[in-house]
Amino acid sequence: MTERREGVLDEATVEARLKAELPAWRLEDGWIRRTYKTAGWKGTLMVINTVGHLAEAAWHHPDITASYAWVEVRLMNHAAKGITEKDFALARKIEEVVSWQPALEGQGLEGTPADPRFAYIKYDK
Repeated sequence: MTERREGVLDEATVEARLKAELPAWRLEDGWIRRTYKTAGWKGTLMVINTVGHLAEAAWHHPDITASYAWVEVRLMNHAAKGITEKDFALARKIEEVVSWQPALEGQGLEGTPADPRFAYIKYDK
């Protein structure tokens, strides 16, 4: 049996919370993960920089893997050696900011034009 550190959430709790709170995220190999699809290198860099800013502000740092048209964000509390509330808090903020589509809010911001020349992220449907 693996000893769990204080504050580490068990696998069943993590799975249930991901399903309820962050359905685009998944639990895999001890990390909560999300892959963002982008329209190309420009979008990939924008996602990486956004996640980097949020991580620095939170002082909780994910692992990031990237390629031309995707970014994978992985969160696990290294000190606790497992998934904690910090991981969920940062995942929610990353999801909120990266997935933001201002045009859907009706608040006057038009959002990125539909023209493919300006596309940078492929939003989930």
